[in-house]
Amino acid sequence: MNTLLLLYHSYQRLCRPRQLLTASAVLLGILAHGAGASETEVSFVNDIVPVLTKAGCNAGVCHAKAGGGQNGFQLSLLGFEPAEDYESLVKQAHGRRLFPALPHHSLILRKASGQVPHGGGIRLEQNSAEYAMLQRWIEQGAAFQTGTEPKLVAVDVHPPRGLIAMKGQQQLTVTAEYSDGSLRDVTSLSLYESNAEALAEASPDGLVTTHDLPGTFAVMVRFQGKVSVFSAAVPLGAPVPNLPPPANFIDQHLFANLQQIGVPPSPLADDATFIRRVTLDIAGRLPTDSETIGFFGSSHSDRRVQLIERLLKSPSYADYFASKWVPLLKNRRDEASDITANFAFHAWVRDNLLANSPFDQIVRELLAATGTVVGNPPAAWYKRVKDPKEQLEDISQLFLGVRMQCAQCHHHPFERWSQDDYYSFAAFFSQIGRKPTGVRGEDLIFHQRGIATAQNIKTGESLRPAALGDEVGDITADEDPRLRLADWMSSKNNPYFSKALVNRYWKHFFKRGLIEPEDDIRETNPPTNPELLAALEAHFLASGFDLKELIRLITNSKAYQLSALPNEHNLADRQNYSRFYPRRLPAEVLLDAIDDLTGTTTAFANLPAGTRAIALPDNSYNKSSNFLQFFGRPNSQSVCECERVQSSSLAQSLHLINSDEIKAKLADANGRAANLAALDSSLEERVTKLYLVAFSRKPQSHELQTAVDYLRDTLLDVEGKPIDGKQALQENFQDLIWALMNSKEFLFNH
Repeated sequence: MNTLLLLYHSYQRLCRPRQLLTASAVLLGILAHGAGASETEVSFVNDIVPVLTKAGCNAGVCHAKAGGGQNGFQLSLLGFEPAEDYESLVKQAHGRRLFPALPHHSLILRKASGQVPHGGGIRLEQNSAEYAMLQRWIEQGAAFQTGTEPKLVAVDVHPPRGLIAMKGQQQLTVTAEYSDGSLRDVTSLSLYESNAEALAEASPDGLVTTHDLPGTFAVMVRFQGKVSVFSAAVPLGAPVPNLPPPANFIDQHLFANLQQIGVPPSPLADDATFIRRVTLDIAGRLPTDSETIGFFGSSHSDRRVQLIERLLKSPSYADYFASKWVPLLKNRRDEASDITANFAFHAWVRDNLLANSPFDQIVRELLAATGTVVGNPPAAWYKRVKDPKEQLEDISQLFLGVRMQCAQCHHHPFERWSQDDYYSFAAFFSQIGRKPTGVRGEDLIFHQRGIATAQNIKTGESLRPAALGDEVGDITADEDPRLRLADWMSSKNNPYFSKALVNRYWKHFFKRGLIEPEDDIRETNPPTNPELLAALEAHFLASGFDLKELIRLITNSKAYQLSALPNEHNLADRQNYSRFYPRRLPAEVLLDAIDDLTGTTTAFANLPAGTRAIALPDNSYNKSSNFLQFFGRPNSQSVCECERVQSSSLAQSLHLINSDEIKAKLADANGRAANLAALDSSLEERVTKLYLVAFSRKPQSHELQTAVDYLRDTLLDVEGKPIDGKQALQENFQDLIWALMNSKEFLFNH
């Protein structure tokens, strides 16, 4: 035995990997003769790769990390490229990782089991089935293919759905189905990941344990390249009586879910809360005091419906939603010559929203844009986004809710998208031609005749255009492939386009998407209310992609009109919409609201006086406004909504409390404080007017008394006699406005 080992080690230093494997097999045959080797052949793809994946060897932080893997041992992410993994494990480094003569002495086993120092710690116990599987594979010759192994077809988790009590448990069972019809229990080899760990966690063996929060969650189950999902609800079990009568199917689906999990919703919001909420959400501004008084005084039972219609017809609606879409479409100013293109593109988006152009038509005009920006403004998008890879990634994430970035280099870790899918989608943009025009920095965009293809950088294969999970047919050299893509996107059979839009708009009005993040739609990230999302998608399709109708539907629902005040049961709810979730006003909206409250305007370079922040055409105005920077107005660098910062910061607080900008607005000679101080009406009337502007409600009795007492002090001398204290009164009105401005009730939409 010792002689054989010495011979093997000497030969190992001299041989090439292929020669080494041949020699290893000979030595292995000598050592294993008569030992009764197992008759079951171990498959590298079906058996060994799952073991490495379960042990975490091919995780992104270990041997699958970019740049050559940990310590030069490179594996593919999650085992999606088994042929490459085989080369790395068996043939690289002179075959030093395997020792076929004495399999249990193989470096791969000794490292993973901690017999020799290993930076990743112990990954396989020596007495485990996985360790034995890996050793048996080496004993059998460490072949890549046995010649008889079937291919993995699907993975199923049982049960697929469930109802689990708080602090309860559910054991999952995972079955792999193969091409020969065989089934295999792979529960111990699968990976589990909960999408809501605050609600439930999954152990490495598939045991799901819930916590003490009600709601819905999903556990992604992955085995090799296939995934399955276990969805469950955790009921609170409280009674859900006296639900408001449904206004539409949104309420039916949402209230049914609340009844199932036993979470009673908050009551409906009052009129003051509703007019402020819906005006901010649709028009991006505060309601005026006259609008509020008129709304309160209306005797029509459908006054909320009428208010929504007026807002949808207003120019402010188009301004506000243009401010939502334009940053996502990267309308940024990188140089001075961009100003014409940026203004034209912003106007095109705004005009389409105001005219309520069908959403599929807007996307088609953008995708297939040709010509110059002056003649065809949507061509400005191709001025900003020039790389076909960036084009495909932006389009798929923004309009399909599919994040394709990972698939450029490797199989998507959470989805089925491969590199071929990535480059087939990129091929739609491969025939875009550019020609300089007489305008500095501008190009003429046109379809360049030719067969559209894109090359997979890994395999070198040229791929024709193909949609995500679908075919679009052959595209001739004279046909612009972008038009075929637009046809597929607006098709009623497209599983992403309508779903992505309704989910994005749901988040706009409810703070949280039915699928969260809103642009990450995949099988392994299911919606919290699948029936509701499907109904919204069907309605949007049936309406002809009508954006205003979608907003009308959402805002007229009782679900949207629930109070933000929690009851004793729904305080912890974050995903079932049992109450309205307050959210801070976006940067532009907040700046405009402060201008409304202080009775001032903010000046923006090269724009008419009185231009509101929600009407700014591009990101360039962020540089000249500390306010917009501090409060997170996006810089149009990303198609992700997350670029808009909604979190709080010390800089924001200091700016509101003590900045020169806010002081100047408060002290403006023509501002609200000065005007209120000059009025002849009673202090009570003036305070009431101020509250109507700030909060769309009248002050409560104690609020009114406190404010009036503070203001009245300036009109009396030390002996309590009236004096002419106009300047002091104006300063006290400034203080009152400052206090209201810094309240949560003002800063948040509730």
